[in-house]
Amino acid sequence: MSAAVRTIVLWCPDWPVLAACREHGVDPALPVALTEKGLVHSCSAAARRDGVTRGLKLREAQYRSTALTVLEYDAALDHRAFEPVVRGIEAIVPGVQVLRPGTLAMRARGPARYYGGEEAAARALLDAAAGLGVVGARVGVADGPFAAEQAARAASRAGSRSPVHLVATGGAAAFLAPLSVSLVVDARTATLLHRLGVRTLGEFAALPDDDVRRRFGAAGAFAHDRAAGREQSRVAPRTPPPDFEIEQHFEPPLDRIDQLAFAFRVRADEFIERMRAVRLVCTGIRVELDDERGGHSSRSWLHPHWFTPADVVDRVRWQLQGAGTADAGLDSPIVRLRVVPERVDSTGNHEAGLWGGGPDERVHHGLTRVQSMLGHEGVVTAAVGGGRMLADRQVLVPWGDRAPERATAAAPWPGSLPALAPASVFRERMPVTLVDDGGSPVAVDARGAISAAPVSFAAGAARPAPVRAWAGPWPVVERWWDAERARRVHRFQVVDHDGCAWLLVRDAEGWWAEARYD
Repeated sequence: MSAAVRTIVLWCPDWPVLAACREHGVDPALPVALTEKGLVHSCSAAARRDGVTRGLKLREAQYRSTALTVLEYDAALDHRAFEPVVRGIEAIVPGVQVLRPGTLAMRARGPARYYGGEEAAARALLDAAAGLGVVGARVGVADGPFAAEQAARAASRAGSRSPVHLVATGGAAAFLAPLSVSLVVDARTATLLHRLGVRTLGEFAALPDDDVRRRFGAAGAFAHDRAAGREQSRVAPRTPPPDFEIEQHFEPPLDRIDQLAFAFRVRADEFIERMRAVRLVCTGIRVELDDERGGHSSRSWLHPHWFTPADVVDRVRWQLQGAGTADAGLDSPIVRLRVVPERVDSTGNHEAGLWGGGPDERVHHGLTRVQSMLGHEGVVTAAVGGGRMLADRQVLVPWGDRAPERATAAAPWPGSLPALAPASVFRERMPVTLVDDGGSPVAVDARGAISAAPVSFAAGAARPAPVRAWAGPWPVVERWWDAERARRVHRFQVVDHDGCAWLLVRDAEGWWAEARYD
């Protein structure tokens, strides 16, 4: 069996937190937690000092750290923010493998020869990472990527005075021996090993190879080799992807939207031509803006077909102006503009048909032209979203943006109206009158029961008419724990004298028409 290859691993502690803090303008020295599905995915050092840990429920984390800043975890942001770091490291050490965002591996032989030793190569990597804005990075050198990564993590533990940890050649097994066995196996296997009295990698490595393979299979044998320092994994250097992104610095900074859009037109042409040269089109971009005060703005933009240079300039202008005008001034002058392609596709998938695009192509150009004059939200398309009330499900999406995910729209919404849905939904509430045989308005008590059967119904200013049929009420309770945004209403269905069915809503102010079954 061949010996493991000496490997260098550069590890950036708490990278997801650092990337999210940069994106949202939050100080990473504060207590910060990233959440995913209601659980803490990662947290800052300050949050850990308050007792916040990975996997903790959000409410418990906020109880332990009252000053906790909560952000949503975004895996795509991790990769996107780490890409400049990868390119910067590749500039001094070729042949880099991205183990995960925040962790890089490379063979040690080349850098050690060039810089005069493994220690010097590790220091050069740390200096490069610091120059790229990554403070507190750690480097580990050992036989194999796994041992090298654990060495880098050991350099950040309490009591370690150096950001570099070197494991001698052949010493990986002794270095790994006191570490937890859960580092190489899943939670279920770790629980089984703990019941067998095996808690460390050294105890796991002492088990006979044949017994481990028979009991745990190929995955167990692979973990056993790792624990024993016999790692067979090799660094798989990545092929750097084509660099299509563009960046422009403004000196002096520009404080007018029209000036910045005009100055960026040439670079927008260059951005599109780079992709056209390799027969690619761009269907999604990210625009990043830095102002003179240190502010940062970042937003993704989609296109229903593909971006042209004019479309790219429009997205930059829309992101700057917001609800303002094109000749408006900015609160702070812009010093840097960066455009990154997020979605590219082959031109062959977007070629026009034999007889052209037909009406759809003319509609697209017409809507795009109107949108360029009115702004991003000047042209919208209708989509169905999620919600309990019918008005909430009507979502207007700007032309070119992604519609709400079907998973959200089709998710369980307790209290929502079942099919079939009404044909006419009123965006503005229409007051209605619903009275009983005594002429008194029908009321709904706290238990959801009506005061009397309705006999007369009138919509708006129309004359009252007899009620032919009715059903309900059905309660809808939302955000009962939030006093400001709580909502409690009752739905009711009636059929008037003309046979038209109505969907009514009763709240604290009275009766309203939510929709009509045409």
